[in-house]
Amino acid sequence: MSPYFEDVDVGDEVPTLTVTVDETQMFFFSAATYNGHRIHYDKEWARDREGYDNVLVQGPLQAALLSRALTDWIGGDGRLVAFSVQYRAIAYPGQELTFGGTVTGKRDGLVDLDIFCKRGDDVLMPGTATVALPQRGAQ
Repeated sequence: MSPYFEDVDVGDEVPTLTVTVDETQMFFFSAATYNGHRIHYDKEWARDREGYDNVLVQGPLQAALLSRALTDWIGGDGRLVAFSVQYRAIAYPGQELTFGGTVTGKRDGLVDLDIFCKRGDDVLMPGTATVALPQRGAQ
């Protein structure tokens, strides 16, 4: 059930979604998005050619999981209106990632949020979003 606009206050936290991305999920995401970059599936390439310890979790996959956290919270009666993120740090498969946000403002049925993907206390992907929530008595 969607939260109502009237019940959300500045400072409220979006319920977090915690996911440990594995290499199978990364493979399917790359296939679905036609992303053939070897850094997401070839460990030797990632290490020897790119200098990373392992393959990297796709930034767009992290963004998709963050949007899922938001849409899980707003439910079927809410709507994701705006969504913007910045990729600031890498994630490797097998690491626990947490997705969520905090309400920063309200106006005319819209709720503004600061959103994030974190690994522990490290913010890998900060951003902002706006969601529309149903209002009591609105038709």
